[in-house]
Amino acid sequence: MDAITRTTGGRLARLAGWAQRHRWLAVALWALVLIGVTFTSRLAGSAYHDDNSLPGTESQQVVDLLQNTAQSGASAQIVFKSDSGLAAQSATVENILGNVRLQPHVRSVTGPFDSPATLSEDGRIGYATVAFDAASTDLPYDDIVKFVDTAKQPGPLQVALAGDPVKRVSEGGGPAEGVGLLAALVILVFLFRSLLAAGLPVITAVFAVGSTLGVITVVSHYVDIASYTAPLMMLVGFGVGVDYALLIFSRYRSEILAGHDRDSAARRALDTAGRSVLFAGTTVIIALLGLLALGLGGLRGVAVAVALTVLMTMLASVTLLPALLSLFGNRLERGIHRHAAKRDHGRMWRRLADGVQRRPLAPLAVGLAVLIGLSVPAAGMRLGFADSGTDPAGSTTRQAYDLLAEGFGPGFSGPLAIVTEDGDTAALQQRLASTPGIARALPPMGMTVLVFPTTSPQDEATAELVTRLRTDVLPTLPGHYLVGGSVAAATDFASAVADRLPLFVLVVVGLSALLLMVVFRSILIPLKAALLNLLSIGASLGVMTLVFGDGWFGAQAGPIEAFVPVMIFAIVFGLSMDYEVFLVSRMHEEWRRTGDARLAVREGLASTGGVITAAGAIMVLVFGAFLLDPSRMLAQFGLGLAVAVLLDALVIRCLVVPAIMRLLGERAWWLPRWLDHRLPHVALEP
Repeated sequence: MDAITRTTGGRLARLAGWAQRHRWLAVALWALVLIGVTFTSRLAGSAYHDDNSLPGTESQQVVDLLQNTAQSGASAQIVFKSDSGLAAQSATVENILGNVRLQPHVRSVTGPFDSPATLSEDGRIGYATVAFDAASTDLPYDDIVKFVDTAKQPGPLQVALAGDPVKRVSEGGGPAEGVGLLAALVILVFLFRSLLAAGLPVITAVFAVGSTLGVITVVSHYVDIASYTAPLMMLVGFGVGVDYALLIFSRYRSEILAGHDRDSAARRALDTAGRSVLFAGTTVIIALLGLLALGLGGLRGVAVAVALTVLMTMLASVTLLPALLSLFGNRLERGIHRHAAKRDHGRMWRRLADGVQRRPLAPLAVGLAVLIGLSVPAAGMRLGFADSGTDPAGSTTRQAYDLLAEGFGPGFSGPLAIVTEDGDTAALQQRLASTPGIARALPPMGMTVLVFPTTSPQDEATAELVTRLRTDVLPTLPGHYLVGGSVAAATDFASAVADRLPLFVLVVVGLSALLLMVVFRSILIPLKAALLNLLSIGASLGVMTLVFGDGWFGAQAGPIEAFVPVMIFAIVFGLSMDYEVFLVSRMHEEWRRTGDARLAVREGLASTGGVITAAGAIMVLVFGAFLLDPSRMLAQFGLGLAVAVLLDALVIRCLVVPAIMRLLGERAWWLPRWLDHRLPHVALEP
């Protein structure tokens, strides 16, 4: 065991020594990587593609059957409204559509007067359909802008636009990333009382995330990567990047105060905290790659991209950060000694640990009550896919959605497609027209009948209608029928995730628990960590359900984006393991040194409580800043991750874990002898 430990420690120490001796080379290499991939990605551009296919599901079968009959290329709708009636403004409408026909990549335009179906019953609202000759992602951005500007000419009509190309140019990024990094910098300044010391973790994160973002942008030309991957990468990358660098820098600071010189302090920091960073990052990567077990094509590229981001933050923390510590070591050391005498960082945390250990049942009960209570609403979570009905109120896509709902009914923007290859479509159309919950069933078009529900796509009643059609209505007709559409796809997605979730949870929880067992030589600690992590995930999903599902705090009520919960599960489980490793590794270090379980809990919390709280506060602010993003999906990610980290850092690590460790005592470090002989030895402490 000692030989293995020395080898592992020696490698990290040698890595730190190399970065110190070649500090300018290390910084230059990272700078070249960042500049090179950024320049290449700017030249190549992005080719993100949202793969929402669900092989084997009913809604996907509908998509596959209709794919050969549908024309290729994107489409958009121009919605018109005139209180005096569109017929009186027909010349204005035709003038607008005539100009639209002249725009690049416009293949055809069907006006509101070409069919009775495109004009509302009262004649005040109508829409034109514009077909393009290329997919939305292939249309030049500037040409889409010209199309939008041409369609929205000032005049007597109210005009709004909908469709994927319009969403491309109307979606504006929020200030989330900048706000989150600025907030992180403020917290670090308060923690270290030095702008230079505070800036090093932020710089490390920027280099790591920036480099990965450029790589993923280029790779998107060859692999399907979802359009929301880049902001999600920055969300997770900045959070873990700052945290990993913070942990190493905090250990470096402790070694300086213990009397070690700068170079020795950096090597010792890498030899201890560096191992924790590598181990914690590995658990995050395992959790993210566990998403591959779900077999959902749309999540594979996201999982690999975010996992690569975490890997790059780990590499930056153990290569770039030691070089920066060597470059600015003299100024950092003076600042550390100057501010160290003013306060005792561990006194408050020792008091908290002593208080929790005196009466462990009370804080344990309070902590579990909070976690379980917040988890309960997650049982009522409803999944769905976002549409223009959840866009910001002032956007043109939301205005078009509202106008179409006003003129043609709330279900107009979310039609259901019923397809048959051997059934009677005329009988099908008659049966559907008389079905409760369906406002209108259009005449058959080949093998397809299109129906419009009486409720909106985001309404729970629409999802219930899909289930009712599949189980009660269509089986009574001769032949075989399939139900497709966005609401049907969301229903199928939820079912697919539910079927594959046990394997996903088993892979993620099992591998993470096995790693903890190997490192801490314990059975109970991995079990405790897994259960508490699951509770923090449940609580975060519960809060997300209350806010975005039930509409608390002024948020628009509606379904949760279908893939957000499984992504949050993977990310939060990995991040929770980070804090578990940071805290328990110091407890384990004290336990091995003294053999006193109670002292190990006390000193472990005293050593890491401040760092974990600061790291948690940084992550909460970085993640929470995404609530400012106009994207409802990213806001859901931000809230879910922020709540999970807040509960993990404050409730679980400061109250529940010390209480459980006190109740377990020496049993916390128990491992059967036969198992101890069979498991490999990996140490986080030298």
